[in-house]
Amino acid sequence: MINHDIRKIIGEMMDHKELLRVLEVRFMKNMHRHKNTEWNTIMDLLNEEILKTIKKMEETGGEPDFVMLNNELIFVDFSKESPKGRRSLCYDKTARVNRKKFPPLSSAMEMAKDINIELLDETMYFSLQKIEPFDLKTSSWVKTNIEVRDLKGALFANNRYERVFVYHNGADSYYKDRGFRGFIRLK
Repeated sequence: MINHDIRKIIGEMMDHKELLRVLEVRFMKNMHRHKNTEWNTIMDLLNEEILKTIKKMEETGGEPDFVMLNNELIFVDFSKESPKGRRSLCYDKTARVNRKKFPPLSSAMEMAKDINIELLDETMYFSLQKIEPFDLKTSSWVKTNIEVRDLKGALFANNRYERVFVYHNGADSYYKDRGFRGFIRLK
């Protein structure tokens, strides 16, 4: 496993050609995620903006890979644990700004916007866990509906005991082992 600091340095040096090589190797190694798809098909869907986003996903430890989910073509974080470069964050800017003590530097929603990705929702999280298990030691914020946010809460999920759990917490909470997973649509 590559150390996060080394991954960041590599990411800064990585041009699109190198990124595409990393993505192709990951794609080929994990064909169970996309059984009926050819790499050349994916290459045809990538453009400069999508590659910039995927590069940021990679730099923050997401290990993005392609999958077809709910009839959508997406690149999504498949790192075994919540991406290291996206942990210790509260849910959103409102929660971060209103936190009375020790606010984190950012939030999941703010960082997702900076990276140009969307947080997984509960349905996506459950669907991806059927492809392969992740968040066995960490947890990830998931997109939370407005009714829960209005009550100052937010949802997060993980996989324990070979089962996926969705929990609630104050949106202003943050923990060293809680981050977020995201995705970008290809079409």
